[in-house]
Amino acid sequence: MRRSPLARPLTLLLGTTLVALAAAAPPAAGSDGAALPAVPPRAETPTLYDDAAGGNADADDPAIWRNTAAPDRSLVIATAKEGGLRVYDLEARPVQSIPAPPAPGPDDAPGRFNNVDLVHGLRLPSGRADLAVTTDRGHDTLRVYRIDRDRPGGPLTDVTDPAAPPVFSDGQHEINEQRTAYGLATWTDTGTGRSYALVSRRNTTTLALLELTATAHGTVGYRTVRTLDLPATFRLPNGSSWTPCAEPGELPQIEGMVVDPAGAGTLYAGQEDVGIWRLPADLSGTPHLVDKVREYGVPGRYDPETDECTPGADPGYGGTRLSADVEGLTLLTEPDGDGHLLASSQGDDTFAGYDREQADDNEYEGGFRVTAASPELDGSEECDGAAVLNAPLGRRYPHGLLVVQDGHDAPADGDRAATGFKYVDLADVTEALDD
Repeated sequence: MRRSPLARPLTLLLGTTLVALAAAAPPAAGSDGAALPAVPPRAETPTLYDDAAGGNADADDPAIWRNTAAPDRSLVIATAKEGGLRVYDLEARPVQSIPAPPAPGPDDAPGRFNNVDLVHGLRLPSGRADLAVTTDRGHDTLRVYRIDRDRPGGPLTDVTDPAAPPVFSDGQHEINEQRTAYGLATWTDTGTGRSYALVSRRNTTTLALLELTATAHGTVGYRTVRTLDLPATFRLPNGSSWTPCAEPGELPQIEGMVVDPAGAGTLYAGQEDVGIWRLPADLSGTPHLVDKVREYGVPGRYDPETDECTPGADPGYGGTRLSADVEGLTLLTEPDGDGHLLASSQGDDTFAGYDREQADDNEYEGGFRVTAASPELDGSEECDGAAVLNAPLGRRYPHGLLVVQDGHDAPADGDRAATGFKYVDLADVTEALDD
């Protein structure tokens, strides 16, 4: 989602129970973004245009699939909303384009692929397979694609179970309201071997845990295990209650999500106008707010004529590292169990890095910007999604890769909405975080 016109724990209302949270950490050096190191991209995908001529393609969220047999032939799989899925090689060249499904009726929404993540080694009747899973916001479903790098016609094959139900909606009338499947993270429970998708619901605070299930026909469906609602209203230190400003009827939604598979699995979920939550991946237990956006606690008034929120005075309860919306969560793992949670701070075009270790309460460890490498190869602005892989990817990225969405690809073509994805050498990112 594009940055909010408003974009701060203390205490919050979880259901009907007040939960105390720790006070915000003091500002870190460079937390205003001015001193953050700049990291240039190495490559970029062709520009996508969100208009009729461009097929209403709007870059959103990437995932990185590693070809273990031939790392040079690894892939980046990315969503383009109504433009469907795009597959790129490590040179950022197009490999495959998969259209989103059409609207079921003349008054219904077309398919709209929002977020994508990977599942490795799911057992199918024909053997184990790697899968790309995406949320189809237009139809309130998950779409599932088998990955076969050498398949004629392209590496992705649709293996979605035709009987897969809507994730949240009770029929097409609810789907048309577009409170549908939105953010996504996959997770395989190391204890049971079962694979899941964690899915958020647009314009609400609802999360759903879906188990991915293979059918006898070689397709993949899903069943709902449980749901959880994150808070929408928060108790501030002055005793007042605060809800982020939004269009009437809309609640502060979640999009960016990632699961740390260590142990029993930990979900990190970015509530766009609130901050980053940490909770068990099976949606049990009490969520903990790791960090808040700067705009946390700022009152706002919604103007229906402009469809914007006018902010009031900042009471100073917000964080210091994230500007709404918080987006694009991804996990940089290291062999020794250390690593970083990376988050896109969409409101100020930066990325924040947090210690993976929960024992250190996911302490903030630094940040960076993805800035232009040349007049032709620009950086990343208003980043919606990101994916990182700390593994050798052949000659071009021997230290790993970070892929980030760019919400304003340049040079632009007139007034056309232009987006794309940038490839960043992971060695440059880790150096920036170590500064």
